[in-house]
Amino acid sequence: MKQTLIIIASILSSFLFFEQSIGINLLIFSIITIIVLAFNNLKQFKDTKILLYCLVYVTTSVFVFIQDSSLSIFANCVAFFTLIGKISQSKTSIYINWLNGVFTSITGLFFRRVNAKKNIENTSPKKEVDFLHIAKLIGIPTLFIIVFVLLYKNGNPMFNDLVEQINFNFINFQWLLFTVLGYYLISNIVNPIQVEPATSNDLNTKNNLYKSKTFSIEKLKKEKQLGTTLLGLLNLLIILFIVTDIASLMSVETIKASDMSTQVHNGINTLIASIIIAIVIILHFFRGDLNFYSENKTLKNLTYLWILLNVVLIALIAIKNQTYITSFGLTYKRIGVHIYIFLTLVGLITTFIKVMTIKNMVFLFRLNTQIVFAILILFSAINWDTTITKYNLDNANSYDLQYLINLSDANAILLKHHSLEVELDAKFNRKIDWKYNNYLKHIKRKDWQEKSLKDYSITEVEQNL
Repeated sequence: MKQTLIIIASILSSFLFFEQSIGINLLIFSIITIIVLAFNNLKQFKDTKILLYCLVYVTTSVFVFIQDSSLSIFANCVAFFTLIGKISQSKTSIYINWLNGVFTSITGLFFRRVNAKKNIENTSPKKEVDFLHIAKLIGIPTLFIIVFVLLYKNGNPMFNDLVEQINFNFINFQWLLFTVLGYYLISNIVNPIQVEPATSNDLNTKNNLYKSKTFSIEKLKKEKQLGTTLLGLLNLLIILFIVTDIASLMSVETIKASDMSTQVHNGINTLIASIIIAIVIILHFFRGDLNFYSENKTLKNLTYLWILLNVVLIALIAIKNQTYITSFGLTYKRIGVHIYIFLTLVGLITTFIKVMTIKNMVFLFRLNTQIVFAILILFSAINWDTTITKYNLDNANSYDLQYLINLSDANAILLKHHSLEVELDAKFNRKIDWKYNNYLKHIKRKDWQEKSLKDYSITEVEQNL
């Protein structure tokens, strides 16, 4: 039954994906994958964590169907590996889930067979399959049949005509190869495996810090003095920087695009250096016994102030970047700046939690990777090409129309409507028309497996614009 299910799933996968682009087929494949995994891992599927990650995996495939974006496809792949890794061991960190998921998908079947040979139970020996004999049984007769068919063709015109009529064109060898690859993938993932010793090490590693056996008050006193002096001076420096930055923002009423770009990029460079240094310094001083030193209150307060001031610095850069966006429109780089700002804010908050609750570096890495995974899933729900286009056309004071034309075809209808409502340069009208017509042709050429929601939602009016 197990092998039958794998074969059926492999054939369905080939039917869905062979010579097809990504669309509703990925959603169907996700459902098939969960069915196969559930059938072979009933015990694991009683765990609510597994069911949650199944929901996340299916949700990302729904995002692919709705948005049809590269980011949603990437998020679906990450969710797939996460689910496979979570089934292998539900209690490990998410980055270990990724490791187990990728390793299982590539080498699961091979690894299980090799591992099974190493752990043969002391039972009655099973008769081994003589693969060499089977190969001879199939290969030798086939070889001689081919040789004699070629000989008989030359000796009998009627037999030659009969052989010539045999046509094997109905066999699609590329489809067969694709199906075999699908069978290999599904066979790999049916019973997810664990990469050792990474999995066991992760399970045995806790999040809390503990006082070491070499706890030295004299040594910690000196380290606390160093940390207090350093963080005190750094706090004064960042306060001076923030004050001057606010003053410069308030003193300038108008600013050129190039100047604003320079300010934002310089601010980001400052932010990168500042946050990295801040986190490294904090993690250095609170890496061990200083967390348990009774006179570390001043150092902790300076640390909290340092984190807070870096949050203020983040807010200033965010304001600059948003002002830039309002004036000159959205681009992927400007969205990337906002995302980086948000991630650095998350990093500071998790560092604050680590210091306050006396956690170790593993806790920080575990928490941050979980947050990054969640953000990836959330952001995959958005088609950024259409979002950028809508924002720029409706809200930006000025924008680069050529940049919008160069984006994917997801914004073709928006640009076509815009070209009909606003008088544009003739060259832009030609480019938009070319983009729009190619988009419609591409949709008409799609098979049902490749269709996404927006392909079904195009009205007759939009097709005749």
